[in-house]
Amino acid sequence: MIITMPVDGKTMNACINKSFGRTQTFLVYDTETHQNTFLANAAVNSQGGAGIQAAQFVVDQKTNAVLAPSIGKNAADVLTGAGVELYTTSDCSIQDNIAAFLDGKLEKLSEIHAGFHNHGGR
Repeated sequence: MIITMPVDGKTMNACINKSFGRTQTFLVYDTETHQNTFLANAAVNSQGGAGIQAAQFVVDQKTNAVLAPSIGKNAADVLTGAGVELYTTSDCSIQDNIAAFLDGKLEKLSEIHAGFHNHGGR
């Protein structure tokens, strides 16, 4: 299974980023091989629609689940429309959230916000 998270850096010691669409970096993690890849979010500086663009990028990575503190409605619609499951993170630690996900301890994401719509969201 492939899980993707918005993160603050390109190491496993970085924190989960609070902004999905405006994160600098996504961590793509394969739960079977334990391989991780850090990918730049090309949508981070978009004038508008960053969440939608970021969501499509995540879908293109063959992501099965996203772990994030919150996601905007438009991004959530793209992700769920592609069959991606959304889970809320428990704290800032990448490793703790991966472990909690694998143990079935993360809850489905219920905090879908309206989005920042050209407000930068940072």
